[in-house]
Amino acid sequence: MEELLAIGMILGFMLFLLIGMPVGIGIAAAGFLFGWMGFGDFLFNLSPARIYGVVTKYEFLAIPLFVYMGVMLEKSRVAEDMLEVIGRLSGRLNGGMAIALIVVGVLMGASTGIVGATVVTLTMLTMPVLLRRGYDGGVAAGAICASGTLGQIIPPSLVLILLADIMGESVGTLFAAAMIPGLMLAGLYIVYILILGRLRPHLVPAIPAEERAGLTGWPLAARAVKALAPPLLLVGGVLGSIIGGLAAPTEAAGVGAALSIAIAALYGRLSRGMIWEAAQGALRISAMIFFILVAAQVFSIAFRGLHGEDLVKDMLALLPGGETGALIFLMVLLFVLGFFLEWIEISYIALPLLLPFFKEQGTDMIWLAALIAMNLQTSFLTPPFGWALFFLKGAAPKGVTTAMIYRGVLPFIAIQAMALVLLYTIPGIATWLPKTIGW
Repeated sequence: MEELLAIGMILGFMLFLLIGMPVGIGIAAAGFLFGWMGFGDFLFNLSPARIYGVVTKYEFLAIPLFVYMGVMLEKSRVAEDMLEVIGRLSGRLNGGMAIALIVVGVLMGASTGIVGATVVTLTMLTMPVLLRRGYDGGVAAGAICASGTLGQIIPPSLVLILLADIMGESVGTLFAAAMIPGLMLAGLYIVYILILGRLRPHLVPAIPAEERAGLTGWPLAARAVKALAPPLLLVGGVLGSIIGGLAAPTEAAGVGAALSIAIAALYGRLSRGMIWEAAQGALRISAMIFFILVAAQVFSIAFRGLHGEDLVKDMLALLPGGETGALIFLMVLLFVLGFFLEWIEISYIALPLLLPFFKEQGTDMIWLAALIAMNLQTSFLTPPFGWALFFLKGAAPKGVTTAMIYRGVLPFIAIQAMALVLLYTIPGIATWLPKTIGW
């Protein structure tokens, strides 16, 4: 009977989503309803302590601080300066502006970790320019969406912070584990653009010579130092202090938030209004994340109380291939859920149900976390509900169609699948750096 209620709870939550109920309310409603049916008022006695444990967790202070850092950098237009300089440095290279996009995506991802802000910023800054320079609209859209989502795998990432909590690993360990896979993925994007530039140069033409002539030599070098040095120092300081064990993620996030204000002041763009807007933006994003976190605790208590974990373990044990078969099932499940749900919803719905099986099997949780993070990143690109596609469509100029965007992201989704296979085949891509630094 309890197992049937656990299944009903999952189906009930899906039904709530289909009828348009907000995720946080839907997951809490399903947990309370079926939990009460299973063991009465006892659930209500357990929930306050569990919720209190979440909202008072010291590590979660890093979330609003990293979000604030990202929003402040986005509003100070650091990306605009980086993009212009890297585009000019690419010179006569076909696809140079697209490569600049990817490099800026890496730097912004490591600085902000906010997909919406990154994609919208890159779209508004680059889409009109790329189209004016003769870039194919699909290629431009795909490059913007793909580079804008790199912040979900390149630390400091909100995905990795929440995965650390779900999987029982330290934030610094997952940051170290995701660093090389994230850079590898960005490198594969660049290789694709270079190949496209050789085989079909008309899709990604170089910057015209007359435009490049305006800023060259030492003036360009000085401009590059001014545009790139502050964000690189910020990223290096925040990540280096965490991975090197000099500071906890929360402390490093506080330093990063303060440095983002200093960078805005250095660029001469700091104002009282910008500080207020950044605080409001960080509050909205953080409140959404914490609301889902709290609601997910109710769902988790009810599911465990109804022996749902045992049901999932028995189901995975029946899959052919043992641990390997279960891992493939998990990757496919996350990929499919990414077509319909956001990463935070997937993290707090699917992962707590499936992870106990892998822990019992002795799976390397650091490697598994890197696989999950890269898979979750794909959820931002996959039609029909990839949020990066919505962000780009909302900020794109007229003439950029939904079909054009979908066509453009397909090669990058294939590249992400290739990177996932590489990471699965060579676990050392994720585990080498944590082992080297002694995590």
